[in-house]
Amino acid sequence: MTHFRHNLRDLEFNLFEVFGVDKILDHDAFGDLDVATSREILTELARLSEEELASSYVEGDRNPPVYDAAKHSVALPEAFKKSFRSFMDSEYWRLDLPETLGGTSSPRMLWWAMAELVLGANPALWMYAAGPSFAHSLFIEGTDEQKEWAKLFIEKQWGATMVLTEPDAGSDVGAGRAKAYKQPDGSWHIEGVKRFITSGDQDMTDNIIHYVLARPVGEEGVGGPGTKGLSLFVVPKYLFDPATGELGERNGVLATNIEHKMGLKVSATAELTFGEKAPAKGWLMGEKHEGIRQMFLIIEYARMMVGTKAIATLSTGYLNALDYAKSRVQGADLLQSADKTAPRVPIIQHPDVRRSLLLQKSYAEGLRALVTYTGSWQDKERLATLDGDEEAAETAKRVNDLLLPLVKGCGSERAYELLASESLQTFGGSGYLQDYPLEQYLRDAKIDTLYEGTTAIQSLDFLFRKIVKDNGEALMAVASEIMQSIEDGHEDLAEARSRVLRALGDVQGIIEAFQPALMGPAEGQPRELYKTGLHSRRLLLAVGDLMVAWLLLRQAEIAQAKLDGGADDDFYRGKVAAAKFFSREVLPRLTADRKIVEAADLTAMDLPDEAF
Repeated sequence: MTHFRHNLRDLEFNLFEVFGVDKILDHDAFGDLDVATSREILTELARLSEEELASSYVEGDRNPPVYDAAKHSVALPEAFKKSFRSFMDSEYWRLDLPETLGGTSSPRMLWWAMAELVLGANPALWMYAAGPSFAHSLFIEGTDEQKEWAKLFIEKQWGATMVLTEPDAGSDVGAGRAKAYKQPDGSWHIEGVKRFITSGDQDMTDNIIHYVLARPVGEEGVGGPGTKGLSLFVVPKYLFDPATGELGERNGVLATNIEHKMGLKVSATAELTFGEKAPAKGWLMGEKHEGIRQMFLIIEYARMMVGTKAIATLSTGYLNALDYAKSRVQGADLLQSADKTAPRVPIIQHPDVRRSLLLQKSYAEGLRALVTYTGSWQDKERLATLDGDEEAAETAKRVNDLLLPLVKGCGSERAYELLASESLQTFGGSGYLQDYPLEQYLRDAKIDTLYEGTTAIQSLDFLFRKIVKDNGEALMAVASEIMQSIEDGHEDLAEARSRVLRALGDVQGIIEAFQPALMGPAEGQPRELYKTGLHSRRLLLAVGDLMVAWLLLRQAEIAQAKLDGGADDDFYRGKVAAAKFFSREVLPRLTADRKIVEAADLTAMDLPDEAF
């Protein structure tokens, strides 16, 4: 058996019992899929993930990619290559593509359920396999010629990267200094150095297409300062014949280093140097210099992916801890602890272990529901667009935008926190050893809080762009749905509904407490704005906990109805228990968070640097 423990039952529960993907599948947009086929796909992908894909997870960590400085190339371990080929040969990645690109249109809810299985088994595989999905963005944004390139990239299954970060710029993308110079033939020469490029080089695909942000030079009206001056360029590792895909000479983009990392080691995170030894030839994506907008088509996908990865790791971490707790015999039952002759029991019988397991279960399943819920809004946007309902499509887009930093920011923070403080802890000292997967999970999961914008960046985006700039409309749409859904329900869940309602009030109170700080600059008190930066992370996590509690409650109402209908199923009992437990164990923290934000001051900002 491999390290990976999937939760196919819960994935299907979310899809088919809670969020109604079966109804969405009835839409003409998904003519090639039905419920039975979707279940078959999930079942087979769960098997593939548990066996072939997960089999090289440890090998990729213990024998990471090897960089050849003379050839500027990276070689991956053979076991990992085998897993990668198994996934690509399965062609499940085609469910992310439209029929015009050789794909099978599928609901986003189903797609992200599939993603969880692969990301939990071997997350770097999913990242290396991103080439076809990136090519889809090129097909949407590109010129007629580039649309044909996109089809070629997919046919050839070439790899891809998104290239933003620079050594001295970090998360400040607008500070990037890479430059682009237009050539007489319409192409561009890219010059500069980029860092932290995921899948920056590898030897599993014949070519790699780099999507590169750079600043045009010498072109009137473009290339100015900040993010607005950046354009997006398509830069292949090897030049190619656009008609046949035959590879030509190596382009002037070279891997000049790979990072030695704490975790996710099999993912080759590279430094890429453009134009140092030979021109790095690229082409402007489409005919517009709108690089940051175009790149965000990929970034938003990446943020959803990172959150799903984190949650998948938390889930398999919890299920590994659960297996261990059921088999590890140690100590007597607490009620018999004074009796030295009392029989030893599995540690799952100990109260603190049960508390820990139920906390892990609640977060893993609640955050999984958050991913599915977010996917449901992505589906609503797509179907409303197809049906010509512009207003509904716009609302769905704004709600999805609101939820993305929660999936990424809250998902990654809670996953890393719980993997360390609860999942690994369940194993005791054994969890610190490489005999079990938890220590690798923990190392691999830390990057999720940093990828595609740190949690602080996610929280500021959430407050300023997704709430303030949106005038709170998307947030109110979700809040209204929460309030409507908890107006009535099963009597055994009345207390949980009351606690969710109070938590909603606490979140509203936190947002109201930000108002003086947001108004400070207009009222001649600009330093008051610092309070938003000091506590936006607290807001993000509080809203995330509210969403988890509410979604657990939604699941519990359905589960309780099944039990009342005669179902004898511990899965449903677990759902009811998780909702009750989380509402009592976690939600009271939101009241404390509200009081902290209401009492916020500028002590941290007033302290001299030398006093830290």
